[in-house]
Amino acid sequence: MSLDLLSSPAATKPWDDPASYWGAMTHALADVSGPVAAINADALRYNALDLVVRAGGVPIRVASKSVRVREVLDAVLALPGYRGILAFTLPEALWLAATHDDIVLGYPTADRGALAALTTDEAAASRITLMVDDLAQLDLVDAIAAPGSRPEIRVAIDADASWRAPGLGHIGVLRSPLHEAAEVASLARAIARRPGFRLVGLMMYEAQIAGQGDATGSGDAVIRWMQRRSGAELLDRRGAIVAALRDIAALDFVNGGGTGSLELTASDQAVTELTAGSGLLAGHLFDGYRAFDPAPAAAFALEVVRKPAADVATVLGGGWIASGPAVESRQPRAVWPPDLRTAPREGSGEVQTPLRGAAARRLRVGDRVWFRHAKSGELAERVERYHLVEGERLVGELATYRGEGKAFL
Repeated sequence: MSLDLLSSPAATKPWDDPASYWGAMTHALADVSGPVAAINADALRYNALDLVVRAGGVPIRVASKSVRVREVLDAVLALPGYRGILAFTLPEALWLAATHDDIVLGYPTADRGALAALTTDEAAASRITLMVDDLAQLDLVDAIAAPGSRPEIRVAIDADASWRAPGLGHIGVLRSPLHEAAEVASLARAIARRPGFRLVGLMMYEAQIAGQGDATGSGDAVIRWMQRRSGAELLDRRGAIVAALRDIAALDFVNGGGTGSLELTASDQAVTELTAGSGLLAGHLFDGYRAFDPAPAAAFALEVVRKPAADVATVLGGGWIASGPAVESRQPRAVWPPDLRTAPREGSGEVQTPLRGAAARRLRVGDRVWFRHAKSGELAERVERYHLVEGERLVGELATYRGEGKAFL
C-alpha cells in the first residue's frame, strides 16, 4: 500500500483515548519482531492537514530533516498547501533533485564533493538553492568551479531571526551573523556583483518562537512574554530586510517560521512561504504548545527482556537521544503503558532501559512498551523502515533514508 494522505480524514481522534490508540498499534504489530518503529496513517493525515489550516493559505515548505522518509515527503507534497522541500545537506538535496524541482538547502555547506557534483549538473543547479550568510561560502564554490565553467548557482541568504533583547542579550539559536537590514543588504549587493550566482531568496527562522513550547508548565509566562516581544521586533526587522533586498534582487521566496510558529509567521506580509516538518510526525517536544495539539504519528516499541525487581521492567535498547542539550526533554518518553519512568542514574540506555512505575509491576518478559522520540526526524536514523498502521491493521512499510542506504548527517 502506498501512503495516501488525500483520502478523507478519520472522523474521530483515536489518540485521544491512549488505551485504545496504543492498544490498536500493539495489535497491528503483534507479529513484527522488535524493536519496531511505526507511523499511524490517520495521525499523520490529521497533522498534515492541521498544519495547512494553521498556515492560513501561506504555502508550506516541508523540512526533510524532520521526516527522512521519501514516501512521507511525497505524500505530504501531494496535498494542497505544500510546496517544495527544505533539505538539510547538499548530498541529500542532490539525491532528492532527481524527482523534485524545488529544493532549498536549509544550512550553508562546505561539502566539496557535493559542490563539485552540483556545478557539473545543470538540472540539479536549476532545482537546488544554496543557503549562504558569508562571501566565503561563495568563494568555496568558485574555488571548485569558476563561474564561466559551471551553471549559475541559485543562492538564498540566511538572516538571523533571534532577538537581541535589551538587558538580556541574544535569545534564540546561533545561526547567521547577519542581523540588521544593512548587514543583509550589504551581502546581497556583493552577491549581485558576483558572476555565476543569482540571489533568489531569504530565510529567517525564529527558533525562539517556533521551537520553544509555551505550555510546558514551567516558566510559561516568561516564555510567552519573550515570544510576544520577539515576534513584534521580528515583524518590523524582517519587513525592513525584505524591502531592502527587493531593491537589489527579484526574490523568488521569503521563508520563515516552523511548526511552532505557523500562525505568527503567516501573519507577516513580508513572508511568502513557511517551513514545517516536525509537526507531521510530532516528536514529544511539540506537546507543550498552546496553539496546536499534534497527534503522536510516529512512535517506537521496545520489548521487556528482564525483571531485575518486582517494580522494574527493563527493555532492550532505548538510548535514542535527540540532538540538543543532554537534558531529560531530549530522551525518548515512555507513553504506554502509562506512568512509566526511567531510572534517574541510567536514563535511556544504549543497550537497556530500566523502567519504574506502577505499570512496571504488571509488565512481563516479551511485553511491549511504546515510546515517542523527542524530535521527529531523528528516529529515522535509528531504523531502516517504519511500519504503516491504519486502525488495528498493518498496511505497509515505509523505507527511511537509512533503509535506502543513505546517511547524510
